[in-house]
Amino acid sequence: MYKKLADTISTIISVQNISEERKTILQPLIDFIQQKTDNKQEININFICTHNSRRSHLSQVWAQVASAYFNIPNVHCYSGGTEETVLFPKVAETLINQGFNIFKIAESNNPVYAVKYSDNALPVIGFSKKYDSPFNPVSAFTAIMTCSQADGGCPFIAGAEKRIPITFEDPKISDGTAEQTQVYAKRSLQIATEMFYIFSKISQ
Repeated sequence: MYKKLADTISTIISVQNISEERKTILQPLIDFIQQKTDNKQEININFICTHNSRRSHLSQVWAQVASAYFNIPNVHCYSGGTEETVLFPKVAETLINQGFNIFKIAESNNPVYAVKYSDNALPVIGFSKKYDSPFNPVSAFTAIMTCSQADGGCPFIAGAEKRIPITFEDPKISDGTAEQTQVYAKRSLQIATEMFYIFSKISQ
């Protein structure tokens, strides 16, 4: 992994300040991943939010990195929304500041980004899409609802084996304020900390 990202991860692992309440919320995803690992099955995780622009992308990226860090095989992380918008540029900027290498691979009103955490690892492909986009798995996945609006607005996710609400406060509340950079960095690190906690609990 890139040195700056490795430094960020070292900080995440050394702190890991997660409340017992949050650990209870995270446990169903740990159980899902452990069951798939025990059965040597593919682990498909689709992180879903309303606009697939902020929290769902941060969750997708950090979960993929955490699985690689702990050498958990066959993990494929995706993201989607109840509607298609755009990956919010501040998310990419935040991840770059935390050590990722990110570049656009397609220019449009909804740009496509490659998010790299290592020179030799496949990049995470980031762009806004609906949760049932052909880019995402159609069956044998768990749906992680990262915002309460999506959780309430999607009573049924076709193809999902399991549906787990793991919601995060939207960093969008800071947009246009002097605290924006700090708020996005804090939310990204919270998500990273929880994803690393989840994968640290998986035994092989």
